[in-house]
Amino acid sequence: MNIRRAQAKDSFALSALLAELGYGGTESFIDQRLAQLITHPNEMLLVAEHGHQVLGFLSMHFIPQLALAGDFARISYFCIAEGERSKGVGQQLIQHAEAIAVQRGCDRVEVHCNISRLKANQFYLREGYIDSPTYRTKDLRSN
Repeated sequence: MNIRRAQAKDSFALSALLAELGYGGTESFIDQRLAQLITHPNEMLLVAEHGHQVLGFLSMHFIPQLALAGDFARISYFCIAEGERSKGVGQQLIQHAEAIAVQRGCDRVEVHCNISRLKANQFYLREGYIDSPTYRTKDLRSN
């Protein structure tokens, strides 16, 4: 297995994996979003592949902190193809991302995962992630 930065050629595979997460219909804008993430200095989009087959991806953002010396990293999307789960791909991918976060001067990684994603939450607990205080969101599209 190889872990590398995403490339424009990965758009179809990423769109299919996003559909597995319940985010269908990304085909119309995935190329644009992918181009933004690939070129942004505080974004990292990684893919795990075997040969030319994308097995999964992880999107991570690096965020400076005002009150603390280190930055923090936030995982926003993380998906392993359904047929590849529980084979160690996710563990390798998240450990690779965490190592990059350390290299970038981050003192922590956070991930927001809906409580309904039971297996994903179990995975994060096994990887040493702990529950933290609740955060709030506001949908700006409704205003």
